[in-house]
Amino acid sequence: MSGAADRTRTHLGGFEETLKDFWASRPRRPSHGKKVAGVAAAIGNRYGIDPVIVRVAFVVTTIFGGIGLPLYVLGWLFFPGEHDQVSAIEALFGRGRSSMSKGFTIVLAIVFFPLTGLSFGNRWGWFDGGGLIGLALLVTALYLLHRSRGQEHRPVAPAEETMTYSMSTPSAAAGADPLGAPPLAWDLPGPEPAASPYAPPPAPPMPRQARSKIGVATFGIALLVAGAGVGAGQLGAGWFSPQHVIGLVLGVLGVGLVAGAFVRGGRGLIWLAVPLAIVGVGLTSIPVGNYSGGFGNIDATPVTAAAVQPVYSHTAGDVRLDLTKLADTAPVTTEVRNGAGQTTIIVPATADVQYSCEVEAGNVDCLGSGTDGVGRPAVSGRDLGPDGPGGLQLNVKVSQGAGNIEVHRG
Repeated sequence: MSGAADRTRTHLGGFEETLKDFWASRPRRPSHGKKVAGVAAAIGNRYGIDPVIVRVAFVVTTIFGGIGLPLYVLGWLFFPGEHDQVSAIEALFGRGRSSMSKGFTIVLAIVFFPLTGLSFGNRWGWFDGGGLIGLALLVTALYLLHRSRGQEHRPVAPAEETMTYSMSTPSAAAGADPLGAPPLAWDLPGPEPAASPYAPPPAPPMPRQARSKIGVATFGIALLVAGAGVGAGQLGAGWFSPQHVIGLVLGVLGVGLVAGAFVRGGRGLIWLAVPLAIVGVGLTSIPVGNYSGGFGNIDATPVTAAAVQPVYSHTAGDVRLDLTKLADTAPVTTEVRNGAGQTTIIVPATADVQYSCEVEAGNVDCLGSGTDGVGRPAVSGRDLGPDGPGGLQLNVKVSQGAGNIEVHRG
């Protein structure tokens, strides 16, 4: 039976023997402590690591490449339950008992294939080849874990189901006593009830471990790295951009999480790593660093052509440029560069406007022409207003990393 205990094995041979031993002692999905199906908890319990680390690995490889979700479904199908004889797939072919119904097993098996196709079809993830990279990382990590810890925490399969039968004679069944005694005179003790064949063995008590200080130490090192990176950036070291500083901090937190998985500590670091990772992905995907000028809001209402700045540059915040106070004088050309936020330009009702609006991720509405989404082309054109040609000549260009762009008449 797959999953049987083998506590005498202390060393694994080559690649083939490792795979066979992994299948024979593969993780079992627990009944308690699981979040969805218990796949991450099964791997964590099997190899003595924090299940949170396994869950993070599944989430990360789902976001970057998409392979985490189909691999989770695969574990759901092939890892037996804690009190099951075999996995759901094996039970589907009549090789033993599983608590998962056959109908649900078939549904999971059907769902697995389109999920895998999305992962390797470059339709899911942030970069091409992410599914293959994620698959290689997860499989390699699982292989190395089994090579180093496969002899520990080996699961025990439930005992095979047995049947017991009561013994009786035809004469006894008919109510006759061959010894001639009255039927009610017999007072023999009944058979002892058989023990349940599916009772799990008692779990050995877990030794109480001292609280690890790795979380506090990692947090302190991360703060030092962040402070040093920000300081270096302020002193003019161009490499220490916000994206790079966040990457360095995430690297420190990652090392702390991995180390904490072996000593059962540092779980609180995940609540710092997740939001930092989201911010880092946003800063990396959207070129906010290409926009200088600071943070906050800009609200400008120039009254002469000379007061209009050639370029309004801003890192993040709202920009509002009101050009309705300009007189019909010399042509005006201006450009707005905003990293992230809302950019609004108001032009005179009778102005002749040449415009170009482009945003990396967000919405554009320039004098009735617009786009929305990510990586959309620039919106450009010429609008002469309701009175036709002859008004103030305006040339407006807007480029933005993320957010909304709006150009309308006052």
